[in-house]
Amino acid sequence: MQEFKVLMVDDEEDFVKTLAERLEMRDVSPDVALSGEQALERVQDDVPDVMVLDLKMPGIDGMEVLRRVRKAYPQVQVVILTGHGSEKDEAEARRLGAFAYLQKPVDMERLIKTLRQAYKQKLETSMVAAAFAEEGEFGTAKEIMDEKKER
Repeated sequence: MQEFKVLMVDDEEDFVKTLAERLEMRDVSPDVALSGEQALERVQDDVPDVMVLDLKMPGIDGMEVLRRVRKAYPQVQVVILTGHGSEKDEAEARRLGAFAYLQKPVDMERLIKTLRQAYKQKLETSMVAAAFAEEGEFGTAKEIMDEKKER
């Protein structure tokens, strides 16, 4: 599978840097943001393919980052990775369009598999929309991307 851009967002600096190093050992090179504000700035500067997002952070929390990213960048797949989640949080994250909801501590193989699945989903959605756009069916292409945005 080709290389894809991952943004890891977590206010626990030691945790997120260690996780990023472990991903790099498995040929995934993530960027790191240590707050919701920093994540939104990074996305604006360089849109990732997949974002791994903690929920509980000071300032702009993960749920708000998810809302903003899904609205402005519907093509970004968001994987929630939290140590303080609940069934209610999971339901809300999925309603807002999160691709997956994982609990800390996470098995590395499961995380990598989820990241690759999220990237594959992004590619498939983008390719279908592009095919319709190429045929001049811009309304259908927009509907596909809007439907993706709403998921």
